Amino acid sequence: MADELAAANVNRSYQLAASSIAIFTFLLFFLYPKFMSGQVDGFSYQATLIVMGVATFSFAFSSFYYYGASLGGRIDDAERARYARRGDRLWLTGCVLLFLAPSLILFTVRLLAVASAWFALWLVYLFFVIRYFPRIQTAWKS
Repeated sequence: MADELAAANVNRSYQLAASSIAIFTFLLFFLYPKFMSGQVDGFSYQATLIVMGVATFSFAFSSFYYYGASLGGRIDDAERARYARRGDRLWLTGCVLLFLAPSLILFTVRLLAVASAWFALWLVYLFFVIRYFPRIQTAWKS
């Protein structure tokens, strides 16, 4: 992985982590009082918070690995490629979970038809990722 691409991936991952934290904060600020009063589905609400937490930390860890991949001459090419592959997988995990969150939020506020449509779109995205991600992730270096 080129140093510039790895550095850009660090920035993208940090931005996505920040967005995830903003969504998490929104969930707490606006939905927690409704959760406490029983106005929203408690299981969906807690599942959404867990998904957002895992997505956020996936982006944070992917930033760490992309940073390692950007170190140039400090580590050998095989290790840089390994870091890049780990960063790719963690970034993908964060994106998949980040795109799951809207349907969980919609289930939480009991908009079942809209939530089902979002969840169906997420399943299409998941199928797409499973099919095409192996072709585009960082190649192995030996």
